[in-house]
Amino acid sequence: MELDFQDRELPGGITLRLRREDDAAALAEAYARNRAHLAPWDPTRSEDFYTEEGQRSRIRERLALRALGTAVPLVLVDGDEIAGAIDLSDIVRGAFQSAMVGYWLDRSHTGRGLASAALSAVIDTARDDLGLHRIQAATLLANHASQSVLARAGFERIGVAPSYLQIAGRWQDHVLFQRILHD
Repeated sequence: MELDFQDRELPGGITLRLRREDDAAALAEAYARNRAHLAPWDPTRSEDFYTEEGQRSRIRERLALRALGTAVPLVLVDGDEIAGAIDLSDIVRGAFQSAMVGYWLDRSHTGRGLASAALSAVIDTARDDLGLHRIQAATLLANHASQSVLARAGFERIGVAPSYLQIAGRWQDHVLFQRILHD
């Protein structure tokens, strides 16, 4: 069950759309450009991650998950550049009807409401098109900017998970959030 997503126009002429294989070069450039900006919030990356072929491989993996109905991989596009990405992932059906969301923005695009606008579009898709009941997110304890984005989008803090993810080379605690999409 391949999951669909309709392109959305975001503030500042940014387009939110499905990731494509031909995004590999632009994604590699965006990750390289934002390497220091994202390093405190990301897993340790191999050098291959910052190459076109490394991104092509990741895109293929994400598109295969989309074809299975377990992910919706999206990018924020500003002209020919990638301005960020947002993924709805780990979609579980059955009694759970839930997914995880994760996102990042190019450092030159922060503070303009783009993360909030993109998250709002993903919430609408998850609820209206995918019929999901709940979306979960996790942030590092010190990632107050991302926590603010989640709070503005109606996510509630549900706890702290010790040693939740290996970020910047070490296991780190995360604040967990959820947004219930249906009453």
